[in-house]
Amino acid sequence: MMILSIDTSCDETAVAVTDERHILANKIYSQILIHKKWGGVVPSLAKRAHEERIDTVISEAVQGSGIGDIANVDYIAVTQGPGLAVALEVGIRKAKELAKRFGKKVIVVNHMEGHIYSCFAQNSNGNPKRDFVFPFLAFLISGGHTELVIMNDHLSYEIIGETIDDACGEALDKAAKMLGLGYPGGAVIERLAKTGDKKAYLFPRPLYRSKDINFSFSGLKTAFYYALKKMPKETIINNLNNLAASFQEAVFDSLFNKLEQAMKKTSINRIIVAGGVVANTYLRAKIRKLVKTYGGTVFFPPFATLCGDNAAMIGIAAYYKTQKGLFIDDLDRLDRVPRLRLSF
Repeated sequence: MMILSIDTSCDETAVAVTDERHILANKIYSQILIHKKWGGVVPSLAKRAHEERIDTVISEAVQGSGIGDIANVDYIAVTQGPGLAVALEVGIRKAKELAKRFGKKVIVVNHMEGHIYSCFAQNSNGNPKRDFVFPFLAFLISGGHTELVIMNDHLSYEIIGETIDDACGEALDKAAKMLGLGYPGGAVIERLAKTGDKKAYLFPRPLYRSKDINFSFSGLKTAFYYALKKMPKETIINNLNNLAASFQEAVFDSLFNKLEQAMKKTSINRIIVAGGVVANTYLRAKIRKLVKTYGGTVFFPPFATLCGDNAAMIGIAAYYKTQKGLFIDDLDRLDRVPRLRLSF
């Protein structure tokens, strides 16, 4: 079952061709260089870049997949939300256009469920071979979202914990910006933290003793700001690695604490971890260690390109929607939903 999928949820123009869980092509045009000098994503620039590149990326995906022509796919899938409204609009408009031109049905996918299904992606040879043994506890960690979700069956989601303010990835990016490290900052923080002392500075762990499973990073971000404000510039420059390591540890401690609470509360030890922040190798190692202590299994996206935003994960999630006949009946009424939430 061939699906052409499109994701333009933020600052990457992504198009993929998948066959059930098999990735035949997964093309991504990153806008990082466009937004870097602004220190974050500029909506108007993101929209323009998507419009300028989407046809090219579609052509690259179709050619790379070996299917020959879009007419040979069975369905068109597209991210409906959550995401940047003007960016989502570009992908949805293109999906409608292709569906009408080639007479294909459209499947809409929640970007976050795409991240969940990214952990079960396979290459064109069908590897890795991971089975669905429900229930799973999905931990979604990205620039815009930090959520713990119970997945009882395909396309069945129950959010049991989420951030009440900033997301984990956003906190890391903001910390990097405060340190003058540029955008995006997560990867730079990770690199500096490898040679830093994570105990050099003590930053708060918001909601650490709270009995609920929600997250908060706003207070931590504020504490970091005031700590830097009290330091001479030379001290900051000479301690970038220690500051990065200490801040990263505070963020990750919050994540591990809530994940452990969730595992105890639900008695689920089959864990899915996905989202852009999962590219951090230190985070992955710490989560593996935690899950192992509970005799559990943890799945991360099997390929590096699936950690960040991509369209292959959208195509894989869409495949399971086709099994339930979840198609869009009226294309003219299809619209973006920037704050779309996971639901049953």
